[in-house]
Amino acid sequence: MSIHIEAKKGQIAESVLLPGDPMRAKWIAETFLEDAVCYNDVRGMLGYTGTYRGKRISVQGTGMGIPSALIYCHELINDYGVKNLIRVGSAGSYQPDIKLRDIVIAMAASSTSGINNSRFINADYSPTADFDLFMKAAKYADSQGIPIKAGNVLSADEFYDDDFDSYKKWADFGVLCVEMEAAGLYTIAAKFKVKALAILTISDSLVSKKEISAEDRESTFSTMIEIALHTVP
Repeated sequence: MSIHIEAKKGQIAESVLLPGDPMRAKWIAETFLEDAVCYNDVRGMLGYTGTYRGKRISVQGTGMGIPSALIYCHELINDYGVKNLIRVGSAGSYQPDIKLRDIVIAMAASSTSGINNSRFINADYSPTADFDLFMKAAKYADSQGIPIKAGNVLSADEFYDDDFDSYKKWADFGVLCVEMEAAGLYTIAAKFKVKALAILTISDSLVSKKEISAEDRESTFSTMIEIALHTVP
């Protein structure tokens, strides 16, 4: 029985978009979905189900960070039969050629989290995206002339790092950007044999120190949501 999501059986679609911010979930539902119905507001973590071009799709806020996201992903998969999970979130660029508003698709997710340390003692597990979802997202973006970057991202446990320049080591090894949930999402999806993908919009840059204003974020994130909606099976 789910204790963080109050939806009844059948109220959540097999494909779910996962923003961290519950208010972004509300915005996605109201902006993109037809006949959207709110199925959850426990702890203010809003969830909605509606349709997009005839496809039944849900959108569920997950909160910030891997521990919070895993609670919702676990319940969505095990209590509601969700098969496709697509994170739609913001990220901070680690590379000079990845600019504000660029779209990054996470092929793999490194992490500073200890989420897999207890599972894989003295070993490193590499959480990766689902190939089918990744290819579908990349092909749609290409067909629409939407430039994307794809590669390894970092799922960090800390938003405010004591050492600001610590990102440079990750950047030297080709990590594209930092966010806070993808590694957990990819791990739990692998465990339960479902599909997962993280599509990210660059909202700030650790290289240039620039960031998108709060006012510009909604219009900026529309492209990411468009790709995600055309990626769900």
